[in-house]
Amino acid sequence: MHFGHGTDNARDEAAEIVFFAAGLEHALGVCAYAKILTAARRARIDALLERRIALRIPLAYLTRRSFFAGLELYVDARVLVPRSPIAELVLQRFAPWINPRRVRRILDVGTGSGAIALACAVAFPKARVDAVDVSVAALQVARRNQRRLGLQKRVRILRSDYFAAVGDCRYDIIVSNPPYVGRAEMRALPREYRHEPRLGLASGADGLNAVRAIFAAARRHLTRDGILVVEVGNTECTLLRTFPTMPFIWPDIGMGGGGVFLLRAEDLD
Repeated sequence: MHFGHGTDNARDEAAEIVFFAAGLEHALGVCAYAKILTAARRARIDALLERRIALRIPLAYLTRRSFFAGLELYVDARVLVPRSPIAELVLQRFAPWINPRRVRRILDVGTGSGAIALACAVAFPKARVDAVDVSVAALQVARRNQRRLGLQKRVRILRSDYFAAVGDCRYDIIVSNPPYVGRAEMRALPREYRHEPRLGLASGADGLNAVRAIFAAARRHLTRDGILVVEVGNTECTLLRTFPTMPFIWPDIGMGGGGVFLLRAEDLD
């Protein structure tokens, strides 16, 4: 078994299975432990557990839900399961690298389920957010989450190959959790990841094709004091070897995870 789709251990996944099948809110915590479950709900727990183990399907695809930056989202196999450590930076409103009160426009490149874009819209209630993805199927999921959270007025969802559909728009924050898995690593991924769309994972021989595309155009779409925030996961070392002179900032992620860099607009010059 491999855990890496929102949890990193069996105990947390077991809690999600039980609370989901029992129709309980996680916020109940220990208050839920004394509840007696019906036979039907116990059977539902067993069935979910058996499918998770036998088929090695990420749990979020079985429950059709995932949690990101305090939001509950709908997910299925059309999108990656949201799990980016960027969530913590969103909750911190990207401070101290930008003044949150001045943020008016945000772009999420490769939005998938819409997780980062929608979380940004909640964190920055005065900002407008563009969420782009090349996958039509993924955008269907993003729009479902957009409607679910009532964010149609401030979040614009566009089909776009990177920046192609945003025209001359400039943003205070460009954020992305792009594909960053290299060819060799793709072949070695645990079975759970093979249920996810390859388009959201694979990024050329060294895992940096998407990052190169973002670097090529991001400067033209950032405001003068804007920032670029990108997750590269364990491709971090390859990134540093490939771009040795770039002044990357690597924020500390208190909740775990890493591989997220930040650049100021002027750094991209």
